[in-house]
Amino acid sequence: MTQILVTGGAGFIGAHTCVELLEVGYQVTVVDNLSNSKHEALLRVQEITGKELTFHKVDILDHDALEEVFKESEFQAVIHFAGLKAPGESIKFPLQYYSNNITGTIVLCELMRKYAVKQIVFSSSATVYSEQAKSPIREDAPCGPINPYGRTKWMIEKILTDLIVSDPDMQVILLRYFNPVGAHPSGLIGEDPRGIPINLFPNITQVAVGRLPELHVYGNDYPTPDGTCIRDYIHVVDLARGHLNALNKLNQISGAVTYNLGNNQGYSVLEVVKAFERVNSVHIPYLIVDRRPGDLPISFANAEKANRELEWKGKKDITEMCADAWRWQSNNPNGYD
Repeated sequence: MTQILVTGGAGFIGAHTCVELLEVGYQVTVVDNLSNSKHEALLRVQEITGKELTFHKVDILDHDALEEVFKESEFQAVIHFAGLKAPGESIKFPLQYYSNNITGTIVLCELMRKYAVKQIVFSSSATVYSEQAKSPIREDAPCGPINPYGRTKWMIEKILTDLIVSDPDMQVILLRYFNPVGAHPSGLIGEDPRGIPINLFPNITQVAVGRLPELHVYGNDYPTPDGTCIRDYIHVVDLARGHLNALNKLNQISGAVTYNLGNNQGYSVLEVVKAFERVNSVHIPYLIVDRRPGDLPISFANAEKANRELEWKGKKDITEMCADAWRWQSNNPNGYD
């Protein structure tokens, strides 16, 4: 069976991707330092699938420890999730983000080269796009990240693209995705952020379960129908399937190819709140507060390229996103703890 290395595989998107990989017969090895994830997520991945994976608690900055992982297995490809991921935090700690995300990727790529692993799917982000990019955002829209987190994603894209010049046998897919939400329908794995959540859905679910008193809505005076920001939300299971389709596509490409993963439409913050209340019969108290710096009024994807070339499209609508997110949180009010 084909062996896949998943960096950051215990995280929100990584764990859901491991489920998809195991269910279609891939052998999976996960490396994760557990700085923003829990080993319990991988135990539940095995419970969902009835299959085993291999886990190494390894930081990708640790060259020697990561090399031991490469020595143990012959990997066909890497799916690279590992990295710090909070845009706001990256503004406060830029050196930590540049050191971790970029240096860690360089260490990974050096070992891929040494052990002749020629295929990689990289977890990039819509944060690479410029504020001037017009929605629906296509892959050829101007890039210009506005925070260190987004800049690390953009720089890593450049590093992987440059690698192809030195090694034309490399096959690289860059996945720029928008706003992952929801949870596995089993309710066993889901989003479990440490500290106060920065994303909308875990804020809503933590209010619903009583961990937070109210939802803060950052601004209601944007040029949108209800004044709140509009974003493209994608169910995490659909996103995980996108990584599987990208992995299967690698053998058909040369060089590096970029794909947006999104639903080609957006929902406002208040639309999401109302949908969550309707679907789950819970009340979400909220408070309008000042805008956050850097928040765009509207951002959603043009994912037609992925629809066409990856044969991928989001299947789960806002109803399923809300239902699955609440099932996870209500079954696990304190997350994996």
